[in-house]
Amino acid sequence: MDAELEFAILSDATGKQLFEQVIKIMGLREVWYFGLQYTDTKGFLTWLKLDKKVSSQEVKQENPLQFKFRTKYYPEDVTEELIQDITINLFFLQVKEGILRDEIYCSPETAVLLASYSVQAKFGDHSPEIHRPGYLMSERHLPQRVLDQHELSKEQLEERIQIWHEEHRGMLKKDALLEYLKISQDLEMYGVTYFNIKNKKGTDLWLGVDALGLNIYEKEERLTPKIEFLWNEIRGISFSDKKFKIKPIDKKAPDFVFYTSRQRINKHIHQLCMGNHELYLQRRKPDTLEVQHMKAQAREEKHQRQMERTQLETEKKKREAIEKERERVEKENQEMMMKLLQFEEQTKKFERDLKEQFERARILEEDRRRVEVEAARLEAERQEALMAKEELARQAEDQRKHQEQLAAELAEYTAKFALLEEARRIKEEEASEWQNRAKEIQDDLEKTREELQHVMLSPVAAAPMAVPMSRAMMEGPLENDHDDQEENNSTYSAELHVEVIEDHCNEEERITEAEKNEHVQKQLMVTRLNLSKALLHKMTKNDILHNENVQAGRDKYNTLRQIGMGSTKQRTDEFETL
Repeated sequence: MDAELEFAILSDATGKQLFEQVIKIMGLREVWYFGLQYTDTKGFLTWLKLDKKVSSQEVKQENPLQFKFRTKYYPEDVTEELIQDITINLFFLQVKEGILRDEIYCSPETAVLLASYSVQAKFGDHSPEIHRPGYLMSERHLPQRVLDQHELSKEQLEERIQIWHEEHRGMLKKDALLEYLKISQDLEMYGVTYFNIKNKKGTDLWLGVDALGLNIYEKEERLTPKIEFLWNEIRGISFSDKKFKIKPIDKKAPDFVFYTSRQRINKHIHQLCMGNHELYLQRRKPDTLEVQHMKAQAREEKHQRQMERTQLETEKKKREAIEKERERVEKENQEMMMKLLQFEEQTKKFERDLKEQFERARILEEDRRRVEVEAARLEAERQEALMAKEELARQAEDQRKHQEQLAAELAEYTAKFALLEEARRIKEEEASEWQNRAKEIQDDLEKTREELQHVMLSPVAAAPMAVPMSRAMMEGPLENDHDDQEENNSTYSAELHVEVIEDHCNEEERITEAEKNEHVQKQLMVTRLNLSKALLHKMTKNDILHNENVQAGRDKYNTLRQIGMGSTKQRTDEFETL
C-alpha cells in the first residue's frame, strides 16, 4: 500500500519463510493480524498458504511474483490491542484505503474529521507559514462519493479539513493514527468480510465475518445486520461442498446452515472463522509473555514520548518567549529607526532652510551693494549740482546784467535740483531699510547656526539588538479451490475449543467513540451542519440507511446488542424465515 519490497527466495521456499522475511524487514511482531495475498491463475484473490511451498501454489506467473501484505484479522478495540507503532500504521493505511475506495462506508462528516487526523499524522501541527493554501491537494483525503455529493470545490473542502487540523495542535503522529482508528472501528462495515450466501429457502443474503462473530445482512444492504451469532455461542463449524454448517453451544438450538455458490468460498469462510475465533478466545485470556513484554515496551516508549513531548513543549514555550522578546526588540528598533529617519529628515530640512537663508542673504548683500553704488552716484550728482549752483551764483553775480536771460535756465536747474534731492532722499531711505533687513537676516542666520550646532551635537541612544537563540497470530493458510482434485468433494469440519474464561471485553456494553468524547460529538455535528448546506441530494442507499440509523439513535454497538437478544434457537429460526 505504501511501499514495494523485493525478496529473493529459493525454489523450495515455503510461504512461512517468505512471510518471515517480510515481517523481519518491517520489524513487525504482532504478526497474527496479517497475511500475504496474491492473485491466482484464475484471477481470484487468495491467501498464501504458509505450510506449502510458494512454487506449488497457483500464483499468477509474473516476474517477480506479486504479493500484497494485508490485514487478515481485525482487533475488537485498537486502543487495547494494537501495540507496535508499525502495526498501528499498517492498520491505518489499510482502513484509510478502504474508506477512500468506499469499501467501508463512512458518512461525509466523519470522512472530513478522519481526514483531519490523517493530515495531522502526515504534516504535524498546522502552521500558516508552512501550510499554504493548496497543501492538501497533493493527495486524496475524501471518498469520491463525498466530493460528488456536495456543491463544494476542492479548496472549500480543504478549508473544512484544515479547520479541524488546526484543532489537533500538539497531537503526536501515533496519537493521531489511533484517533483515526478509534473512530473508524465504530463504522458499521469496519473489519467485516462479506460473503454472498443463501438460507434453506434460497433467499440471497450476506454473511459478515468479523472479530466478534457472524452477522447476517439482507441482500440489499450491508450496513445494518439483522442477526448476530457471537463466537462464544458457536461450538463447531464444518462444510461439505457448497453447504456450510455451524453448531451452536446451545443444544436446544438447531444447526445454523447456509449455502454458497462454490466450495472455495466455504474454504475462505472456514479459515476466517477459525482465525477470528482463536483471536476472540485469546483476547479473553491473560496476555502471553511476549505480549506482556511488548506492552511493557510500548508503555516505556509512550512514557519516553510523553517526556520528550513535555520537554518539547517547554522548549517551544521558551522559543515563543524569545520570539516575542525578539519581536519586541525589533519593534523598538523599528521605532528608533523611524525616529532617526525623522531626525535626519529634520536635519536635511534645516540644511535646506539654511542654504535658502544664505542665498537670501547673498541676494540682499548684492542689493545693498547696488544701493550703495546708486547712493554714491546720486551723491556725486548732488555735489555736481552744488558746484553748478555755486558756479551759477557766481555767474549771476558776474552777469547780473544777464539775469533775465538766465532766469529760465536757473529755474530749470532749480527744479532739477529739487527732483534730485527728492530722489536722493528716497534712495537713502531705501538704503537704510535694506541695511536694517540685512542686519535682521544676519541675526537669524547666526541663530539658525546655533540651533543646528545644538541639534547636531545632541546624543542619539543606540537601540539594543537582540540575538535570536538557535534550537535546536501467526495463523495457518487460507484454503482455496485450486487444491488437488481429490479434495473437491471433501468435507471439512472443526470443533471450536470453548473454555470457561472471564470475559473482560464487555462487548455488550461497548459504546462508540463519539458517545465517549463530547468534543468528537461536537466536531461531527458542526461538520454535518456545514456540509448539509452544500448537499446536492445525490445520496446513495448507504447514505439513506445511515441517516435513518442516526435519526433513530442507532449505532453499530446498540444494533449488535439489539439483534443479539433472544436465544440462539430464536435467531436461527429467524434466519430461516428471511
